[in-house]
Order: sequence, then structure tokens, then C-alpha cells
Amino acid sequence: MIKVICIGKLKEKSLVSLVDDYLCRILPYTKISIDELKDFPNYDDDSSNRLSIEKESKSILDKISNDDYVILLDLRGKYYSSIEVSQLIDQASTYGSKNIVFIIGGSLGVDNNVLKRANAVWKLSNNTFPHGIVRVLVLEQIYRSYRILNNQNYHK
Repeated sequence: MIKVICIGKLKEKSLVSLVDDYLCRILPYTKISIDELKDFPNYDDDSSNRLSIEKESKSILDKISNDDYVILLDLRGKYYSSIEVSQLIDQASTYGSKNIVFIIGGSLGVDNNVLKRANAVWKLSNNTFPHGIVRVLVLEQIYRSYRILNNQNYHK
């Protein structure tokens, strides 16, 4: 099973529609769920922002079990091609992880506890994207991965 853990809720109807479309595309291959967790405010001071990051990170870690394979989306990560993402999914599935968990943190990022828990840290881009767009991109790559793993065509 795939779990996507996100800080914050999608509000834009167009993004909700895209997410729903990709969820339907993924379902023939695997079960998938999305957990939307509370986002905490951003402040003008670092200590308050650190507190928000800690609260969000704790809520993320509370949703992960010890045998989950965790892929964190983070700027400190590595670039993965679509083939490499499919290989991560395949390896995690093959070696018995209960769930494959993709984490999309809040706008301030996540703390080192989440970073340390991750089995892989994936950097999508040097560009900054709204979290809703990142969610769609991650779902698209999950779908693409299953198409690759099943030797099915998918446009390039």
C-alpha cells in the first residue's frame, strides 16, 4: 500500500480534481491513501517557526510505523529519475515493507527527526512549487512508476 502524508489540505478545486484522477489511475495497481495533517502557522521569528516545524514533524512521525518504507520530499534530497522512483517502489515492495510512505512536509520543511527516519530523500527540483502541485507531481510519478514496473507504455 502507498500512503501519502501531506501537511495541509488542498483547497483548489482544479488540484483536487487532478489528485482524484491520479488516485483512480493508481488504484488498479495498489491501494493508496492520502493523510492530510494540520499545518501550523508561519511566523516572523525563527523560534516560533521551529515550534511549528516540530509540531508538524511530530504529527508526521505519529502516522508512520517502524516497518514502513519512507520517501521524504525535501530540498536536502537526491534527484531521482522516473525509473529510479519505480525502482525504490519495487525494492520497498519486494523486501516486505508494510507501506511505502511519501511525505510532503509543510512550507517550512520538516525537522531532522523526519529526515533521519526517511529511507530515501527525494528532491523534485530546485524550483519552489505550491504543495498542491507537489502532491500532483508525486502522484503522477507513483502512477508512472507502476506503469514502468508493469512494462506498460506511458508517454515521455
